[in-house]
Amino acid sequence: MYSHSMTPDATTAAAPVAADDVMASVDDDGCVERFVIADISRDDAWLSMALDGAASLPAWR
Repeated sequence: MYSHSMTPDATTAAAPVAADDVMASVDDDGCVERFVIADISRDDAWLSMALDGAASLPAWR
């Protein structure tokens, strides 16, 4: 008989999130790709738009 004991995956706590941490991502739900910008330091602080309507990286420069 095989016995396998599981141990918790203990890691140190992440550094506190700064008050102005904003991230961007592309989300694909299978129908539409969306460009999402979110302030990860606040609940419900995000916006999204269709990826084809978002500015390209060279256009941002």
